[in-house]
Amino acid sequence: GLVIAIVDIDQVIQLIRQSEDSAEARERLMMVFDLSEIQANFILDMPLRRLTKFSRIELEKEAETLREQVTALTKILEDPRALRDEISRDIDSVAKAHATPRRTMLLEGSAPVMAKMPLEEEDSPCLVLLSTTGLLARTAGNRTIADAGGRAPHDAIMGSTISSTRGDVGIITSAGRLVRISTLEIPMLAAGTTGLSSGAPLGALLDLSSGERAVGVTSLDDTCAIALATQFGIVKRVQPEILTAKDSWDVIRLEPGDRVISGVRLPEAEAEAAHLVFISSDAQLLHFPASSVRPQGRAAAGMVGMRLYEGSHLIAFAAIDPADAVVVTLAGSTDALPGTDAGTVKVTPLSEYHTKGRATTGVRAHKLRAGENQLTLAWVGPRPARASSSSGTPLELPPEDNRRDGTGASLGYPIGTVGGSW
Repeated sequence: GLVIAIVDIDQVIQLIRQSEDSAEARERLMMVFDLSEIQANFILDMPLRRLTKFSRIELEKEAETLREQVTALTKILEDPRALRDEISRDIDSVAKAHATPRRTMLLEGSAPVMAKMPLEEEDSPCLVLLSTTGLLARTAGNRTIADAGGRAPHDAIMGSTISSTRGDVGIITSAGRLVRISTLEIPMLAAGTTGLSSGAPLGALLDLSSGERAVGVTSLDDTCAIALATQFGIVKRVQPEILTAKDSWDVIRLEPGDRVISGVRLPEAEAEAAHLVFISSDAQLLHFPASSVRPQGRAAAGMVGMRLYEGSHLIAFAAIDPADAVVVTLAGSTDALPGTDAGTVKVTPLSEYHTKGRATTGVRAHKLRAGENQLTLAWVGPRPARASSSSGTPLELPPEDNRRDGTGASLGYPIGTVGGSW
């Protein structure tokens, strides 16, 4: 475009001067000199003194160089062999530029050892723990960690279940699957440990599909059922006798686009006393007795647990004794990047929310402030609730607020996960 303008510089100037405005000048440049809109705009935006200083020889040489580059790059894109050769040359140059040997010594003790324990080990009770950051570990015996004392990384717990050293546990996934894991494969925490930092990431123990994540852990005996809830507000109680089927199987039939958000262990002895609690993204909370949901078989799709308003979805689910449970809600904006918006957090006793029937919309659980349009995180469980960043760093929650639909407190730092104590 500049080459054309340089050749007919006088005509270009005359054409621009005779135009009523820049839009007309642009159209006339494009029509008379066969320019593109980008070329015409470039010429119009350039000061006249710069246009007159260009050398025609230099511009033609640059244009020829650009044509050669376009030809070479087009050949690479159209010829798979040329593309592979180019990539190989780039990889070789990167390898030569960054060929410095590793200076940090990696020690075996810095990561959990995944080797299976010998079968001669005694079959003794243990407690299997799943952190909110996706780490799995077990304790010796039914040992739990005292609530008092300092916090440690990865100490917010998503779920736990009693098992035995030679037994199995089931991991409930967002795809509605139950995956069996041998307890022997799960790392044991050292005595005195207050966090799951030495636990094993779930990816090292089982294969999950893209986008699939763990949402709970359960025992596989026939005295314990599980309760599931999905993003669309569906709830299902799974009959205990179908939990011992095989290594991996579906426990709910999901509608297209739906996913399980939580799966909880529900002992038969406690099933009738427990309440099922649902929290939606539009800050509604619903809870009702678990006896309102009848147990179903493996192929069943569940039933409506919470009626959702248009545009909202379920973000939290629990099966809990309402007497000593708390609700943690975190409000934020859908426009904020994940991990950048601290939002407002509220901790409220579950007893502040009255019971409503199954398949209703529940009650307001969090009053949204200006700039907030949804709940980004919620959790229900026994005291004390624990929060952490996405990387597992412990974070403090505000004191309990007895206002059922009050606004949250601004903490000044983004919370990544919320869970229970050990």
